[in-house]
Amino acid sequence: MTPLRPRYSKEEFALRGQEIYERDIRPHLDPADEGRFVAIDIETAMHEVDPDDYTATERLLARKADAQIWLVRVGHRATYRMGTRREGP
Repeated sequence: MTPLRPRYSKEEFALRGQEIYERDIRPHLDPADEGRFVAIDIETAMHEVDPDDYTATERLLARKADAQIWLVRVGHRATYRMGTRREGP
């Protein structure tokens, strides 16, 4: 199997992915989807939603083997958080 390679710059990748999410997917999500992951093919707008990021991306890859995947976490500014949360003032 040939490894997937990005076909777009990081900026174009992010722009396309976020635009598809905001325009085509987010309006159809429910409050129950909060915290779920959305894997989006930035070329076709095909997507999968799942509580597990790996499952969402694998299901999308099963549908479109060469998908260029942008990953979003519903209701969060970032898909992942690194480090620890500081408590207190």
